[in-house]
Amino acid sequence: MKLAPIEGQPRLYVRVARRIAELVANGEVKPGEKLPAERRLAEMLRVSRPTIREAMIALEVSGLIDVRTGSGIYVAPQSHPQRITLDDEGIGPFELLELRLILEPQASALAAERITGEQLALLQGIFDEMRQFSGTPRVEEVDARFHVAIAEATENAAITQAVQWLWTLRNQSVLSSGFHRRILDEGIYPAVDEHKEILDALKSRSADAARTAMRAHLTAATEAAARHFGDER
Repeated sequence: MKLAPIEGQPRLYVRVARRIAELVANGEVKPGEKLPAERRLAEMLRVSRPTIREAMIALEVSGLIDVRTGSGIYVAPQSHPQRITLDDEGIGPFELLELRLILEPQASALAAERITGEQLALLQGIFDEMRQFSGTPRVEEVDARFHVAIAEATENAAITQAVQWLWTLRNQSVLSSGFHRRILDEGIYPAVDEHKEILDALKSRSADAARTAMRAHLTAATEAAARHFGDER
C-alpha cells in the first residue's frame, strides 16, 4: 500500500493573500485600484484584522501592492501576478505583538516584585542608551535588550527564554524583519517615554503599574505599526 504525503494547509494570512492575488491575476482588481479598508476586508473575508495586516505585508513584500501610509493600499501598477510567490515565510509582526501582549505585561508585574537594585541599575543604563539613540535605527537593538532585561528580572528562566525567542523569531522571519525595516523608514521607532513609564513602575516595585505600563506600550506599538496601512481603520 502506498500513501501520498499529506500536504499542510497554508496559514490563514497566506490563504488571504493568495485570494487577493488571484483577484488581481483574474483582472477583477486592476493595477492602480485601491483595495477596501482593513476593517472592510476583514468583514468580507470573515477573518481578524491582524490576519488582514499579515496578508498585506506578504503582498507588499511580494510587490503586488503599494501601501501608501495615510492614503491606503493600492494594487501596484508594475506588478506581474504570474511571477509572484506567496509562501509561508515565518511569523508575522502582528502575531508576535499579539503574543507579547499576552506574555510581557504579566512578566513585568512579576519583575516588579523580584527586581534587584543591580538589575534596576542595568535597566536604567539601557534606558539611557535608548534615549541617546532615540529616533535612529540603533534604538531597535537597545529596545530588545530593555525587554529581555525585564524578563531576566523575573528570575524565571522559562519567561526569559520565551522573550528572547520572540526577538529571535522577529529577526529570522522574512515577513517580520521586512515589515520592521519599512516602518523604520517611515520614522516609526520605539517610544522612549513609554519605556520610561515601565522603568518608573519597576522602580516603584508596583506590579499593577508595571503590568499597565507594559500593556499600554505594546498596545501603542501595535497601533503605530498598523498605521502603516493607511488612515482608514
